[in-house]
Amino acid sequence: MKAVIISDIHGNSEALRSLPESFDELWVLGDLVNYGPDPGDVVEFVQSKAALAVRGNHDHAVGFGEDPRCSAPFREMAEAMMRYTCSVLSGRQREFLRSLPMTSGRRTAGVRVQLCHATPSDPLFAYCGPDSPRWEQEVEAAGADILLVGHTHVPFVRRFGKRQVVNPGSLGQPKTGRPAACYAVWEDGEIELRSFEYPFDETIRKIYALPIEEKIRAGLSEVLRNGGCRA
Repeated sequence: MKAVIISDIHGNSEALRSLPESFDELWVLGDLVNYGPDPGDVVEFVQSKAALAVRGNHDHAVGFGEDPRCSAPFREMAEAMMRYTCSVLSGRQREFLRSLPMTSGRRTAGVRVQLCHATPSDPLFAYCGPDSPRWEQEVEAAGADILLVGHTHVPFVRRFGKRQVVNPGSLGQPKTGRPAACYAVWEDGEIELRSFEYPFDETIRKIYALPIEEKIRAGLSEVLRNGGCRA
């Protein structure tokens, strides 16, 4: 069984539809929407293709009209794009975001896998980087062989004995210092982090056509071009 694992798509249809993998199952770790110009297309894709999907902080914010609690460099962009996202999603699409579970999991080929957006103890908002000492406790508490997380947009694999924590990074808004979309593949019991180039200039063109302030357009475009955001 081959599972493709993606996270933090953030309304980026070009990255999502350029995914260069076939799969038996698609697992999605949240944040389908906000920041990007095509939230509706992303929601429809995930709804039709994903075998497992969980809710991210931006999905929660758009679905329930709440604060996504972004870091300072992203707060203004998130607020502006949340207004745009809410204006273009249908009621049915927002209901789908609300219906996404906080966590999900299954046993596959004898392996216990758990999915969440941030951490099992705080599925929406906890921000734990690759080197956080918190991961050993989180994966043990989850009781999973493999804990799959997103939220930080930074890909990593951490091993604690026979258990692993895996973050595939962000498909739609990577923070790796380069614009390549990030994801992971689980096949034959092994997980591999992968990335690929996609036509981000087309996503930027769409951003510049949105009814938002120029500085928001420029900030979002810089994130896509440079794989990050300057504080």
